[in-house]
Amino acid sequence: MPLISDDLLTRIRDRFAHVDICPFQGERVFFENAGGALTLKSVVETSGFYAAIPDNQGRENPASHALVDVIAKARADMRDLMNIDEGQFFVGESGTELLFRLISAACLAAGGGRVLGSTLEHPASRSAAARWAGVAGMAHVLVAHDDATGTVEVAHYAPEITPDTAVATILHTSPVTGMGVDVAGIARAIRAVSPECFIIVDGIQHAAHGRIDLHELDVDGYVISPYKMFSRHGYGLAWLSPRLEAVAHNNLLNGPEKNWEMGTRDTGAYATFSDVVDYLAWLGGEVSGEGDRRARIRAAGAAIHDHEKRLTEAMIHGTGNLPGLAQMEGVTLIGGADNPAREGLVSLAVQGVDPAEVVARLNAEGVRTHLRKADHYSGNVLDPLGMAGCVRVSMCHYNSLPEVARFLALMQEIAA
Repeated sequence: MPLISDDLLTRIRDRFAHVDICPFQGERVFFENAGGALTLKSVVETSGFYAAIPDNQGRENPASHALVDVIAKARADMRDLMNIDEGQFFVGESGTELLFRLISAACLAAGGGRVLGSTLEHPASRSAAARWAGVAGMAHVLVAHDDATGTVEVAHYAPEITPDTAVATILHTSPVTGMGVDVAGIARAIRAVSPECFIIVDGIQHAAHGRIDLHELDVDGYVISPYKMFSRHGYGLAWLSPRLEAVAHNNLLNGPEKNWEMGTRDTGAYATFSDVVDYLAWLGGEVSGEGDRRARIRAAGAAIHDHEKRLTEAMIHGTGNLPGLAQMEGVTLIGGADNPAREGLVSLAVQGVDPAEVVARLNAEGVRTHLRKADHYSGNVLDPLGMAGCVRVSMCHYNSLPEVARFLALMQEIAA
């Protein structure tokens, strides 16, 4: 019995805006979630409400006090979502901007040694590590990921972990291959050799697809982009460990020493993230009998992972009388057909058909996917595979098996 039944899926879909109709295109299947997930209707309403409030935080009036309370609630919600009671959550311009900020502060605070990352990483963390390692006079070492599996493992990191590894970056899930990474295992391996290393995680792709447990991960920084987790554009979210929040960083003279936010932030950003956490707590209550809020959020993560696994299995191995991608002649799947690290995403190429044409033909039939090219965003994954591009098909837990079937029927025609 699936955790997300057909009835529950209908109620889930009803909570999201534009779930099956694009206001510009009309009816469509949304398989472009890695580029930005669907937005909760509650987030849309909350955004409009707070956009109209003229007051700032930190003033002596009722509206200002209310805004401060909203931010305090949001930070408590963030702790529930990511299972952590220490350190600091704050918002910034974007996930990319926050990765640059955390990595720069860590490199300058380290005062030497090595910065360790991997070739799987998105250019946000790789670019930040390369730049700030250079500024700080540190070596930037990249662990090679496994082209066949589309991920990087503890065994790949282990030979490069040295006592002078002062900063490490880890990608939680690849937005190109869709494969997750054992962050906790890599962090343990690093701590065993260099316990004081600052470990910073890019969780932007992972956030919508499963549980985030910062207590379990034992890292120093974690960054997400909430528009990829059912919220909206315009802000990023970071968590800092007590060690990292205490290092020297950009701040106002004579201001609070541990303040990491630059200027007055949008209270609506915090409020909309509370909407996301409230939604996950609701979903967890629908799929479990848990009473504790954090336990319900964990249950929601398990249900999301289970449902998305069913979707990707159907896409790869078929559903009903439709063959899956693995049975279609000339279709190549990045990371292979049976990969337990996969998180709601399938990247593919069709022999003899340009990936841009595949995306265009799907889009013409109302199935939204995305072209990844071997450029500065995806060349680190595609170049070693000898691929100029691929089609990224990215799902979330509100997608359905009938949507997968519609995609497969079209792919049969394209592959033929």
